[in-house]
Amino acid sequence: MITGPGNAYVAEAKRQLFGRVGIDLPAGPTEILIIADETADPALVATDLLGQAEHGPDSPAWLITSSERFGREVLNEIERQLLTLPTADVAGAAWRRWGEVAVVEDDDAAIALSDEYAPEHLELQTRHDDYYLSRLGNYGSLFVGEESTVAYGDKGVGTNHTLPTGRAARYTGGLWVGKFLKTVTYQRLTQEASQRIAPIIGRMCHTEGMLAHEITADVRAQRYAQRARASGD
Repeated sequence: MITGPGNAYVAEAKRQLFGRVGIDLPAGPTEILIIADETADPALVATDLLGQAEHGPDSPAWLITSSERFGREVLNEIERQLLTLPTADVAGAAWRRWGEVAVVEDDDAAIALSDEYAPEHLELQTRHDDYYLSRLGNYGSLFVGEESTVAYGDKGVGTNHTLPTGRAARYTGGLWVGKFLKTVTYQRLTQEASQRIAPIIGRMCHTEGMLAHEITADVRAQRYAQRARASGD
């Protein structure tokens, strides 16, 4: 298996080799979404949005808030910080193309919208962080409270950093030990069980027009019926 994070070249290498070997997931541009309300610090929220935007000009950075005033404060902070940010050429390009501020009615609306975006990295900076924690379902990794930030997860606190992007968090999580386990199955039936299930499977196959499939069931039903009669069962 080929696993782990990387840039566009790593993603392309995984794409080309998938099938010859396994991969963890095809990761796209990194993403951040922050849910924040008026109790948060707009400067800190702006800092975290730009912190992820510097990954590249194709890196989305989104804010969901229930306060229009707060959203405008964050917008102003982003423009102010871009004046002195060392990587403003990259982060600014990403923000201008992919940056979004969404104003929603309440906490539940914020949860619904965030789950629709299914971001790779999701930060919470609200007065009701535990409410969000218990209800959010679609994200790669969640950073609860202003004391936590994406860079911590990227570099050192120990949580997984190979995460789903491009809304893939709707159906999968990040890399974990289960990705390295190959699951196989087998079936073993008694003659009695095979004889009982054969007519059911045969009818299903016939309905689907899979007539050769139907025959594989029918011959077993006939064979085991004959054996049962011969043995007197």
